[in-house]
Amino acid sequence: MFRAGTSFAKEGEMKPARYVAAIRASGLTIYDAVEVGSRLWIPSPELESILDAGLRRMDLAGLPLRTRSKRVKERVCDALGYPVPTSFGRKRPRFPGQQLDIYVQKSNNLQVWNEQLDAIRRYALVRVSGESVITRVKVVTGDTLAKLDTTGTLTQKYQARLIAGDTDAELISQRDTDHIKPCLSAANPTRFDTSPVEHATAECVLPIAAVFHRLRKLVGKQFADSGHDQERNRGAALHRLVCEALGYRAYQDDGRFPDVRHQLLEVKLQTASTIDLGLVTPASEAPLDEPQILGRQVRHCDVRYAIFSAQTDGTTVTLTRLYLTTGSDFFTRFPQFQGRVLNRKLQIPLPRDFFDR
Repeated sequence: MFRAGTSFAKEGEMKPARYVAAIRASGLTIYDAVEVGSRLWIPSPELESILDAGLRRMDLAGLPLRTRSKRVKERVCDALGYPVPTSFGRKRPRFPGQQLDIYVQKSNNLQVWNEQLDAIRRYALVRVSGESVITRVKVVTGDTLAKLDTTGTLTQKYQARLIAGDTDAELISQRDTDHIKPCLSAANPTRFDTSPVEHATAECVLPIAAVFHRLRKLVGKQFADSGHDQERNRGAALHRLVCEALGYRAYQDDGRFPDVRHQLLEVKLQTASTIDLGLVTPASEAPLDEPQILGRQVRHCDVRYAIFSAQTDGTTVTLTRLYLTTGSDFFTRFPQFQGRVLNRKLQIPLPRDFFDR
């Protein structure tokens, strides 16, 4: 649970150092609850930036495992602006106030013991070199970790069936959720100079009908097929087209949810009928890991989903249909499968380039 906090005084005002200063001035501990999206909640991109700067080059040589873990957690406290506790309680997650767990990794085999992945928990993965020096910190959500599993030991919890409609472009949700309507742009800008993965603001978020109007032009577009074992490259090609269609001057994809964070838009490429949704149901009313917009906290169900059906001949991918819906309406159009329960011990092999992204 998260207690009330103060929303942003001005949208886009908070930089990483200001989050740290606000936490330090608050006097809160790592165990005190913080409202998602408030000035004391550090969004994942900024959280990663702070921890990477604060922990990189830290020398852990010669420390026993428990001591190493304690020293890292102490450094995390200092980096985030929290006082270092005299002892760390056995809490899950270890830093409840920021919904944050810490994993120190010398290998690319991430092990999560005695609990399921939490879809909206943040996991700080601390890379340690062979010389026991921290070289990189990455922060990802449990839902992102679920997508990295290639062993079959971890099953994506939510799936749905794509059933083709009669038209090549279908606007399933005629309007955005009532909760997010006050946060939509009245100007409908045609071009964006900012990155598509920047935080959303009221000046930029297009109404869902405007998003549909821009994306429907992509139906029939083609791009090179990088192969079934290169789904990430296929997705990147589609994301590039989506960003261009929405009016962004530059493409960027940082692998976080939702794909086009600046528009609260998740993009999916479907060459099969099963839609993989990870650990979070689109209809969830859980808060999204984003700063508040006009004092309102965006929820997962407010996110818009652009689903592109596609065909491939092995060389070229052709976009054949577009479906656009809010998370709230998602299952009114796409029937949900029942998922399986996750294993008690999860071993997730991280991609070789995980810490280089």
